[in-house]
Amino acid sequence: MRTALAVIAALLAIPLVIGVVGGMESTGGGEVAVVRDGGPLDDNKVRQVIDPGSGLTWTGMWSSVHLYPAQQRFYTITADAKRATNLGVDVVTVPSSDGVNLGIEGTLYFTLNLDHETLKTFDDRYGTRTFRTQADTALYPWDGDEGWAAFFGQAVRPVIDNALRGQIGAMRCAELVPSCSLLESSALKPQDSNANIAKVQDAVNASLARDLPATLGGSFLTGLRFTLAKVTLPADVQKAVDRSLSAAAAVSEAEAKVAQAKAEAEANRARQDGYDKCPACAEIEKLRSLPQGITVYAPGNPQSVVIPAR
Repeated sequence: MRTALAVIAALLAIPLVIGVVGGMESTGGGEVAVVRDGGPLDDNKVRQVIDPGSGLTWTGMWSSVHLYPAQQRFYTITADAKRATNLGVDVVTVPSSDGVNLGIEGTLYFTLNLDHETLKTFDDRYGTRTFRTQADTALYPWDGDEGWAAFFGQAVRPVIDNALRGQIGAMRCAELVPSCSLLESSALKPQDSNANIAKVQDAVNASLARDLPATLGGSFLTGLRFTLAKVTLPADVQKAVDRSLSAAAAVSEAEAKVAQAKAEAEANRARQDGYDKCPACAEIEKLRSLPQGITVYAPGNPQSVVIPAR
């Protein structure tokens, strides 16, 4: 009887010990934790928030801990595989106001809002649901970098795309890519693309600051700053631009040669005109052009020109 009671007591104690040991949690310097009750007698509401870099903290038995990034993060949209985020290689393709599909690459910098009440609301809205990854698996936003990337790709990326479409769509191609002017004429028109890109960045940042809280249901992301890194043309359009540039370079080279020939002819005419007016000057010029070391020179008799052997 005593043995049976001991076995029962041990079986009951094991879950209790596990619950007590598992009820302690700490966070690293780059993470914040949202703790939800999860015991058999508890509800599933948010219990507490543990700030970054905390020591061991009692979270209650069988509670679930959702770890989120606490440091500044960045989301990169790029065609460069070495710089791509977990969502892989991609660009945002946006038509300009004159109908050219422009490839937009850039980076959004942001930080998760660490205010406790805001974090609780965020976890209620997004920490209790899953998002699809590139591998077609379902993960929570707190399931490591891959889970966070899945949340960001589905919840935040559409807002970024919309902001870029709204701003890029109002610009002409040549305002962002000066070589686009070759599509309209054979002359490359100067454009201050850097100033225009800065305007687009400022407008996109203002749009994100306004639209993201409205779309997500709260100011969950702070320090938003989008940097427009690169604007590219479609491959066929870029080839057409390259051909136009090559043709323009060839024309410029030919024009330079014509101009040089004209200048040389004009110089020769001017020189001859001078000789006609001053025959003695012509003879002096001849003497100056003779090789050094001549001992005899008889004008009009080339046989009288003597050059000593070396």
